[in-house]
Amino acid sequence: MPSEQMTARERWLAVLQGEKPDRIPTDYWATPEATRKLMDYMGCEDIEDIYERLHIDRPVAVGGRYVGPEPPAGGDIFGCRHQNVDYGTGVYSELVHSPLAEYSTVSEIEANYQWPDPDWWDYSHIPEAVAKYPDRPIQGGGSEPVLLYKHLRGEAQAFMDLILHPDIVHYCLDKLFDLAYKNTERIYDQIPGQVMISYVAEDLGSQETLMYSPQHIREYMLPRMKRMMELAHDAGAYVFHHSDGAVRDILPDMIAIGIDVLNPVQWRCKGMDREGLKRDFGDRLVFHGAMDNQYTLPFGSVEEVRQEVLDNIAILGRGGGYILAPCHNIQAVGPAENVVAMYETAFEASRS
Repeated sequence: MPSEQMTARERWLAVLQGEKPDRIPTDYWATPEATRKLMDYMGCEDIEDIYERLHIDRPVAVGGRYVGPEPPAGGDIFGCRHQNVDYGTGVYSELVHSPLAEYSTVSEIEANYQWPDPDWWDYSHIPEAVAKYPDRPIQGGGSEPVLLYKHLRGEAQAFMDLILHPDIVHYCLDKLFDLAYKNTERIYDQIPGQVMISYVAEDLGSQETLMYSPQHIREYMLPRMKRMMELAHDAGAYVFHHSDGAVRDILPDMIAIGIDVLNPVQWRCKGMDREGLKRDFGDRLVFHGAMDNQYTLPFGSVEEVRQEVLDNIAILGRGGGYILAPCHNIQAVGPAENVVAMYETAFEASRS
């Protein structure tokens, strides 16, 4: 068997630049419980051992180290409180308190709430951290403030705010995007030219359609996201846009403001068929993901997993522009055999 000709960093960069890699890159997203299950199944010592044995090209993520004031008891730095909820095969942290839910005006928020300060993070450790991984792509910076806004206001109130309290939405998003912008700038300043991927994300889609009207997306999100994308591009980074669900209708807008990579390509959602996405957007986007995490990985057979890998490579990888990965975090409810089959099939098939 011939040896690999590229490092993980070179492989990602080739795909991002529209060139042909030695094989299709792969990425790994999973819950801690699913990773532990996979380690036990494979007899691996740690996650790096999994990456090596399954030929996974996982980026190294860097960010600021929090050194600010102690968060309120039971809360995070934004004042949100979470509670661990056991779902049988693992635990997720669920929001139970939204610190801005009680306010109905911007002035009330200004009088009663302290926004986190960019100086509450230290970035001096980043150069040493990335020096340990010269052959891996580096991911750093970016934003997902609408998710934070929903935590601050509460899910239902945040959606109602789009119509009832647009001033609160604009005020809070400006604060959150400014924090993300400054955080991203400081990461870039620590390792100039080394960040390859920045996540500029928001979950915009449901299983059937967009969760927000296109008008609201264009009013509240796109101008601020465009500013983040311009910052990334100015630093030489590619924009990795994560949005679950059925987002086809807004993709032309997202491409226009600067996304380079679309994740997670949930092709079982309405309008997200792989053939159509590749045909209509494949000359302007790199696709990342597309290994179904609703049926195939958790409940499908090994043969179904292998066939989906081959289909994704044939459709999304045709002519380049594809990084194979699960659509979202691999869950512990699924068999480890399916995970191994996914990566082994991708490694063999994309080298032939």
